[in-house]
Amino acid sequence: MPEPLEPLEPLESYGAEGRAIASTGAGGASDLATAEAETLEPRPTAAPGGPEGTGPDTKARSLWSDAWHDLRRNPVFIVSALVILFLVVISIWPSLIASGDPLDCDLSKAQEGSQPGHPFGFNGQGCDVYTRTVYGARTSVTVGVLATLGVAILGSVLGGLAGFFGGAWDGVLSRITDVFFAIPVVLGGLVLLSVVTSATVWPVIGFMVLLGWPQLSRIARGSVITAKQNDYVQAARALGASNSRMLLRHIAPNAVAPVIVVATIALGTYIALEATLSYLGVGLKPPTVSWGIDISSASQYIRNAPHMLLWPAGALAVTVLAFIMLGDAVRDALDPKLR
Repeated sequence: MPEPLEPLEPLESYGAEGRAIASTGAGGASDLATAEAETLEPRPTAAPGGPEGTGPDTKARSLWSDAWHDLRRNPVFIVSALVILFLVVISIWPSLIASGDPLDCDLSKAQEGSQPGHPFGFNGQGCDVYTRTVYGARTSVTVGVLATLGVAILGSVLGGLAGFFGGAWDGVLSRITDVFFAIPVVLGGLVLLSVVTSATVWPVIGFMVLLGWPQLSRIARGSVITAKQNDYVQAARALGASNSRMLLRHIAPNAVAPVIVVATIALGTYIALEATLSYLGVGLKPPTVSWGIDISSASQYIRNAPHMLLWPAGALAVTVLAFIMLGDAVRDALDPKLR
């Protein structure tokens, strides 16, 4: 059998509040509850200087501002950016830290070690290794930056158009990129650059752009395909926006982040590729000052004069590592999945 219910206590037993509710009836209880609710103080809002994202004046950050916010607090980005800034400065004004002439050589000092005013010693022709190392940064940075810009522009345009329009254009571009991916880069450089007699940097840059754009085009194509499926792009299409407006205003700003990341990392790779081709004798040629040329000429003296190889090779390694570290930091800041 169910247990008997306990009798309810009279409202008068709850003191003055119970007697007030009993005297006013059901409607009075509702009014009393409303009156008490009106006396409650509202919850205080967070001060503008409170925790991040809680103040009334806080504005939502975009992807780029949020990425810059993270990059400024990343020590890897700060160190690599300072190294790259230093390289850019000495590439533009090498005379700031090197007062000599990289082509001024004295055979009587060939293969000599460090001396006052010549901290890195001399190479096989008696040229100052320190001066040539400083001036070699200009060639390497110029080749890397121009090749990266050419690859990024050409690959982004072709890949973006293929991803946006699809169809036959996408199919043809995909088959063309497959052909370029099948060509080994170093072997292609040996074949194509061996017939070039120019001593300027333009044949090397053109070769890198020719074989480098397919990778960026694949990245750009995938980013555009992902971006054009978003709701804001479909809404712009429904409102009658033209293809050019959708590409430039809605898709490109949201699809360019992966391209920037890959291009930043590839810049260091192109600098290493230029040194490799120059080492093999098909890249830059004397009298151009290049780290690859100096490494190639110093390789036969590595036993007797290792300083000739140490300094240009060390400068090349630090430069490539700085750009790769910068690219990794930018990738971590721009990829929401890694947060």
